[in-house]
Amino acid sequence: MSADAARRRLPARGSVRLDMPVTYLKGVGERRAALLRRLGIVTAGDLLTHVPHRYEDATTVSPIAALAVGMDATIVGTVISKGVLPTRRGLRIFQVVLRDDSGMIEVSWPGQPFLDRVIGKQDVLLVAGTIRFFHGRQLQAREYVNLGAGAAGLEQGRVLAVYPTTEGLSVKVLRSLLDQHLDALLPLAAEFLSPSVLSAAGVPPLPDALRMVHHPTSLAEAAHGRSRLAFEELLSLQILHRRANAIARVKRTGVRYENRKQLTAALKAALPYELTRAQVRVLREIVADMRSATKMHRLLQGDVGSGKTIVALFAALLAMDNGYQAAMMAPTELLAEQHMRTTSALLEGLGIRPLLVTGSLAASERRAAAQRMAEDGPLLVIGTHALVQEDARFARLGLAIVDEQHRFGVEQRQALGSKGQHPDVLLLSATPIPRSLALTAYGDLDVSVLDERPPGRRGVMTALRPESARARVLSFIGTQVAEGRQAYVVYPVIGESERADLKSATAMYASLSGPGGAFADRRVALLHGRVPADERDAVMRAFRDGAIDVLVATTVIEVGIDVPNATVMLIEHPERFGLSQLHQLRGRVGRGSEESYCILLGDAGPEASDRLRLFAGTEDGFEIARADLRLRGMGDLFGAQQSGTASFRVADPLRDEELNERARLIAEQILADDPELGSPQNAALRRSIGARYARGLELFRVG
Repeated sequence: MSADAARRRLPARGSVRLDMPVTYLKGVGERRAALLRRLGIVTAGDLLTHVPHRYEDATTVSPIAALAVGMDATIVGTVISKGVLPTRRGLRIFQVVLRDDSGMIEVSWPGQPFLDRVIGKQDVLLVAGTIRFFHGRQLQAREYVNLGAGAAGLEQGRVLAVYPTTEGLSVKVLRSLLDQHLDALLPLAAEFLSPSVLSAAGVPPLPDALRMVHHPTSLAEAAHGRSRLAFEELLSLQILHRRANAIARVKRTGVRYENRKQLTAALKAALPYELTRAQVRVLREIVADMRSATKMHRLLQGDVGSGKTIVALFAALLAMDNGYQAAMMAPTELLAEQHMRTTSALLEGLGIRPLLVTGSLAASERRAAAQRMAEDGPLLVIGTHALVQEDARFARLGLAIVDEQHRFGVEQRQALGSKGQHPDVLLLSATPIPRSLALTAYGDLDVSVLDERPPGRRGVMTALRPESARARVLSFIGTQVAEGRQAYVVYPVIGESERADLKSATAMYASLSGPGGAFADRRVALLHGRVPADERDAVMRAFRDGAIDVLVATTVIEVGIDVPNATVMLIEHPERFGLSQLHQLRGRVGRGSEESYCILLGDAGPEASDRLRLFAGTEDGFEIARADLRLRGMGDLFGAQQSGTASFRVADPLRDEELNERARLIAEQILADDPELGSPQNAALRRSIGARYARGLELFRVG
């Protein structure tokens, strides 16, 4: 490019545009622009929307002279000396002495000697931490902000924004750039959401919100400004999901069922119990889907023991009432066999015998099963991934049910759904997550939630015990086994070589079952992921049938089968498991009429103990999932990121659960009034979605 052409591309002197390269902002230049690019800041608009990730409340600064041992305090002071001190154990501690108008105090950062390169004498620091006694008062820093040299007294009484940074670019520089250009940039941030939407969401207009997040007068104001930016992200995603779902519904013509109430009414009359209100509500949602002309694609969430299977069975009978076949796919043969036994008992009075299809069927049994599936008539088929094999052909599949859907790949789930002429699809999941979060994570699905425990289902007593109680815990399990009960003992690793500091399943199996072991006179078995699948199934069948008293295992039993006689679940090193995983393990007991127990054994640290006490105090899977998400993040709970799930810059679908629900309702209203976002009032919203998401405009092809 010629020099003249380059000059023509420069903005006019003194003018600022949101789309102008950040290089042209005063105080940036080529070097800083390169550093800003690492943070995704390419234009002036990017700088304006680079929001703080936390705040330091300098309105609560304490004078150094007033600090006392044990206090949690925030101070502002000037560095008058600094240095790195080695310890006899090899730890290097960075220390400074800070001074304000009232006095001096030593501040330490154990294990952070690199701070010696970024903190200089005469720098003014805002530091938060705990006051302890170590050769006098000392503040052990938890967080700090370098306000730069000569800033003493300037920041007191303010809430300080702390921005995400990169190496070579300090918070001080970022704050300085924003302070310098904020007044010029804010008027350019045009609000594109209507006043009615902002009012319904309870968030401020965009220019006000950006001022609040960059220069808040209080932490509450910063949170209010952030809510506008989070709402924009959540609304955009909810609109995309709702629009994509609507388009998919138009494309997926399905079976229109009649609610004939023959088999379904017979099953309801034969049940020895009443359905819960949650089950009735969810069934209405499913029946409405199945009676429509579009293909059902619904996720049914329910905690352990909430009654998902019986709901799925009613849906299957509705399909069979209309002359169609229904198929239920389970992740293991054992679970498929369990569904077979359960449904066979429930349907015996109706004269219906389900068909079991698994990979272990003999050749003659496979041929007989294939023949029944090829016959044109109502049929319930229960099986494993064998149902999606090429030779598994259905004459008239109307409903595909996938149990423990997260255990299957997307391709396997889709393969079952493609076995018929657009069969309805019902996915079951025992990993409960809050409904609004489920609507975000599984945006292509309609979501139903079973949030009520059937009456008569016994709870599980959960206790947290220290290592010193080991002998008493093992004695208690021995007593339960002597009374004819069975027990699980779970470990986080298979072998000692994996983690030397953890007890392993193989070593503890030998210890517990060997000579002198707590269960030396009992029938003990070992189960883990390296045991071949057929042997695993054989062990689980033996445990189910009462031929094993104590099953020593890893989390391979997390998704298992019902063993009503198992009343004790002992989990060692419970701090090594996520809360949702502990909840799934606990769900293996409490399935019979006897009192059941879950014992968490080990010496966990203070933070882990708090987490485990929370788990022990509730059996609400949704509450446990919320806590797990707060502590571990969505990635750990969902595993591989769901296709289409956005990564948010500002929003947090868990923390912003109420805001997310408002965004969903507002998105539905916007699309109900303007399905293609073609009206002038929604034009800017449509452009924003197109800029935010690559596929956004593909869903709104108008004009």
